[in-house]
Amino acid sequence: MKVFDNKGNLTIQKATKQNKKQVLKKLKSIGKISNSTNCQVVFDNLYSTDENILLVVIKNLGKLKDKKYIKYFKKVIRTNESSLVRREAVSSLGRLRDRVQIEYFIKLLKDEDPNIVLQSIRALLIFKKTPRVKKALKKMKKHENEIVRQVISNELADETHNSGKCASKDFFINSIINGDSREILEFIPNNVIDMTFTSPPYYNARDYSIYKSYKEYLELLCGIFKQLMNKTKEGGFLIVNTSPVIVPRFSRSYSSKRYPIPFDLNYLLCEMGWEFIDDIVWVKPEYSVKNRIGGFIQHRKPMAYKPNTVTEYLMVYRNRTNKLIDWSINQYNENIIAESKVDDDYEKTNVWHVSPSSDKVHSAIFPEDLCNKVISYYSFVGDLVFDPFGGVATLAKSARSNDRNYMIIEKEQKYFEEIKNRLPEAKIITLKELKNGNFKNRDV
Repeated sequence: MKVFDNKGNLTIQKATKQNKKQVLKKLKSIGKISNSTNCQVVFDNLYSTDENILLVVIKNLGKLKDKKYIKYFKKVIRTNESSLVRREAVSSLGRLRDRVQIEYFIKLLKDEDPNIVLQSIRALLIFKKTPRVKKALKKMKKHENEIVRQVISNELADETHNSGKCASKDFFINSIINGDSREILEFIPNNVIDMTFTSPPYYNARDYSIYKSYKEYLELLCGIFKQLMNKTKEGGFLIVNTSPVIVPRFSRSYSSKRYPIPFDLNYLLCEMGWEFIDDIVWVKPEYSVKNRIGGFIQHRKPMAYKPNTVTEYLMVYRNRTNKLIDWSINQYNENIIAESKVDDDYEKTNVWHVSPSSDKVHSAIFPEDLCNKVISYYSFVGDLVFDPFGGVATLAKSARSNDRNYMIIEKEQKYFEEIKNRLPEAKIITLKELKNGNFKNRDV
């Protein structure tokens, strides 16, 4: 069967009336293509109307890396409606590494499909030292799609990278600091912290957490988490435990106000540069929460339904980096990796059933089981884990029992005194020491 006419142009072939599953199986069975490979099934289905078949056809044509298929790829990009098929055609065209196609790929940067734009960028990056290409890629820094902007930012960034190491880290190992995290973090050197797990104070729901406004509350948290980015090593994790909070009504003439803290905070954290990784739902037993559904049980009137709130959120973020998780893992030696492996009894879903804990000193503390899970899933043995809202140092106790190190900041004096009682071995660091830079000449 002829695929090209006498002038070297592709001839239009009708898709054969074979069973689609059989055709797809044959196409997928074609591995690495050599001169002896029978590619007739590819040519028979060049104009298949089935998206899955056409996708594999184009993948196989791309393996040939033959410039005589350029017109075919361009026709698919121009006429096909499938994003996947068009993207594969751009990819196959890019594999040719043909400088003649540079202007065509630059034209595709204006495509409305971000997938086509991203694949075109990938093709152009091969020639990114070319002034024409560099100029075109720089313009993409303001592209409306966030993934496009991120890729361009990473690819055109300076080649110098943060090593993630800090020569002063040992000074902060197993330490406690009394004061406001916003002030203290100013004097903590960069890259000290490996992982942070914290539960910020509730908004105007406890005596120790009263703020003038919800805006002030969010600004306080964002001020801390913004500083924390530089203090955390590249690719390190931040896990924030929050939940919506109900502020009681002013009088019977008013309704209570429910503040969606996890959702508002998530937007702000992503805006400042933390990469959202996961949302984990922590489920508490119903007997342990405030009864909100009592009135509804009595009258069953629509719109008055208010379920008992048995969940909180663990929002998981990773510090800004263009490196994969594997890169972060490979920063540790084989012995540490082996020693840090998670036990068989791990959570398989993002819904964790954990009973809350009570404490005679603090009215809202982490369950130690929750800390153990987070520490084992997001840090390695020997890491420095941090809590800017230390409470009574449940995180520190958990870190100690999991062979991690800790650094805790607590503002309230009465809780700080309790921390000293519970962690008699802890190193007490003062704000004065930080301001004087006593840590600067320490080695790791």
